[in-house]
Amino acid sequence: MRTRRSDSSALIGTSRLRGISRLRRVPRTAAVSLGLLAAGALVMSAGVASAAPTASKPTVSQLKAKLQKLSTQADAIDEKLDQIQQELDSASQRLTVVTNQLARYQSQFKSLRAEVAQIATAAYEQGSINSPEALLTSSNPQQILDQSSILLELSASNSHQMTQFLNTARQITNNQQAAKRTKAGIAALKAKVEAAKKQNNKVKAQAQSALDALTPAQQEGTMPGSSGGQTIATDPVPVNSQAGKAVKFAYDQLGCKYTFGGTGPCSEGFDCSGLTSQAWAAAGVSIERTSEEQWDSLPHVSISDLQPGDILVFDGEGHVGMYVGGNEIIDAPHTGAFVEKVAFSGWYRDNLDGAVRP
Repeated sequence: MRTRRSDSSALIGTSRLRGISRLRRVPRTAAVSLGLLAAGALVMSAGVASAAPTASKPTVSQLKAKLQKLSTQADAIDEKLDQIQQELDSASQRLTVVTNQLARYQSQFKSLRAEVAQIATAAYEQGSINSPEALLTSSNPQQILDQSSILLELSASNSHQMTQFLNTARQITNNQQAAKRTKAGIAALKAKVEAAKKQNNKVKAQAQSALDALTPAQQEGTMPGSSGGQTIATDPVPVNSQAGKAVKFAYDQLGCKYTFGGTGPCSEGFDCSGLTSQAWAAAGVSIERTSEEQWDSLPHVSISDLQPGDILVFDGEGHVGMYVGGNEIIDAPHTGAFVEKVAFSGWYRDNLDGAVRP
C-alpha cells in the first residue's frame, strides 16, 4: 500500500514537472502577449471599478435659475402663438369675406350670362357674329375673358351689359385667386401654430419637471402664480369708473381656468393678456390683444403711481397682470393654473418691465 502511494506521488510529481517544462517552453512573444492581456484586464477591471461618479443633483438655486429661463421661453412662445393666432383669425375672416363676394359675383355672372346669351343669339341670327356657342355654353369666367373679342363685337349697342359681364368675370377670377392665396396662408399659419404648440409643450414639461424637484416652500416665487394666490373674491370692488369696471371684471374671473389664447368667457378660460384686454373691453375701452402690443400701444406709468386697473408687464413683455390695489395683482398665470389674485412680489417684482394704463 505504501509502495503504491509512493508510485502515485511519483507519477503526480512527474506530471507537474512536465507541465512546468511545457510552460517554460512557451515562446517569449506569446508570454509577452499574455502579459499584455493580463495587464489590459487589470486596466479594464480598474476602469469598471472607478467608473465616473453619478452626476450630482442640481442645487435649489440652479433649479430656480432653470425655471426662470424656461418661464421666459414659455412666455415668449405664448406671445408668438397669440400673434400667429391673431393672423390666423384675420386670414379666416378675409377668406369668409372673399367667399361671400365670390358667391355674389357668381350669382351675378349667371344672370348676366343669360342676358348676354340672348344678345349673342340675336346677333348671330342677324349675321352680326359668326359663333356665339362659347357664350351660350361656358360657365367659366376665365374662358369668357379669354374670348372677350366676341363680346366686343356686341358692345356697340349693348355696351353696358358687356362691360358689366366682363367686369363680373374679372371679379370672380380675382376672388378665386384671393381665396386660393388665403387658404394657402391659413394652412401655413396652422402649421406654425402646431410647431409652436409642440415647442411650448416641451418647454412647459421641462419647467414642470424642474418645479417638481423643488419643495412647495422652494417653489414660491419661482414663476407667475407660484405664491399661493386667491381664487375667490372676498373684498368689495368700486365700479364708479372705467378702471373700477375693469377691475370688477377681473375679480369676477377669479377661479376661471387658464387657456392659451383664451379671451373668455370663464367656461372657455383666459390667458394673461386675454384677461386684461377683456377686462378693459368690459369697461368700454378697446385695447390691443397681446402683452407685447399692450406694452407698445398704451401710455407707460411709473410704478410709484400705480392705480387699480393698470396693466403690469413682465418678463420681456411676455406676460401681463392687472394691478388691483393693495400691492396685489389678478393674473392668469400659466397652463394648469387658474385666474388668481397674488401679491405683487417674488417673481412679479423680479421680472417687472413696467406698467401701462389704458
